[in-house]
Amino acid sequence: MKRADSERLKDILESINKIEKYYIREHFERDELMQAGLVHFLEIIGEACRSLTQEFKDKHSQIKWSDPINFRNVLIHQYFEIDFFLVQQVIENELPILKAQIELILTEF
Repeated sequence: MKRADSERLKDILESINKIEKYYIREHFERDELMQAGLVHFLEIIGEACRSLTQEFKDKHSQIKWSDPINFRNVLIHQYFEIDFFLVQQVIENELPILKAQIELILTEF
């Protein structure tokens, strides 16, 4: 794994940890500041995934790298039409899986 790839993985993990720290399900729907902050961390995750080398992504093809990349593109380019229910679903259902996969990859090094 190239150093740049390991740094991107750490960026992903750091953003997931921040989302876990600040996400409160009961407040999410009405707290615009929380929504904005969590969307920002999701954008970082997508950008970090996009920045991984193709060699690395091919080696770790069990992770569907296109999902966070495509979600980041939606968040960035359709920011006035963000589906916060979908954001909530990603946070609750997809990020724990991605976190476990990233943590496993990082233990290899």
